Amino acid sequence: MVLLAAGLLLRGEDLLAALLLQAKTVLDNADGQLARLRGEVTEFGRYLDTELDFLGNLFLFLALGGRTGEWEEALLAFLVFTFVQSYDFNLERLYRLHRGLPLPQEPPDPETPLLALLRGVYRLLFLPQDRGIAALEEFLVRRLGLAPHRFWDEWALSGVVNLGLSTQLFFLGVFLAFHQPAAYLTFVLLQGVYLGLWYLWRIVRSIPSPR
Repeated sequence: MVLLAAGLLLRGEDLLAALLLQAKTVLDNADGQLARLRGEVTEFGRYLDTELDFLGNLFLFLALGGRTGEWEEALLAFLVFTFVQSYDFNLERLYRLHRGLPLPQEPPDPETPLLALLRGVYRLLFLPQDRGIAALEEFLVRRLGLAPHRFWDEWALSGVVNLGLSTQLFFLGVFLAFHQPAAYLTFVLLQGVYLGLWYLWRIVRSIPSPR
């Protein structure tokens, strides 16, 4: 569905592309909720969903680059977009780890060549991001003497919780409804500025008060 939306975006059929993206979001969220309610979340499904989302996002930004002619801006926006998604995922994980809360776990699936391939792709594309973000966060806490209970609290989570994929596709749909694909690229790049300011705010508020 996302690939079809990317093709429509490239051809200038913005409204139909926007509708497809919103339908994709609704169906994905409903499918995920249903799987969790039924206890049918699997390792295979997690890897497949994550990697298909990454592929779909890549094609969307390629379509945005082709449509606008701003290839450098589209590439940079894709990198910012991906980084924001990684922070959204990893900050919730760090929050849970430092509060002793259980992490979401999927039952292991039978080993198959396809599962091994998906796991390998995940380790290649996403594991370095996960490790890099976790290492940076831990380093800052140690180096600057930050208070962990403030650096990883609900306020910190709130800074990125609304920048997940569903929200991103919603805003892309809004920009497309107004036939402004180039403005969406600028919107994504501004999220990089926001992320930097939000990070500074997290650091400042986590510095212990002098006694």
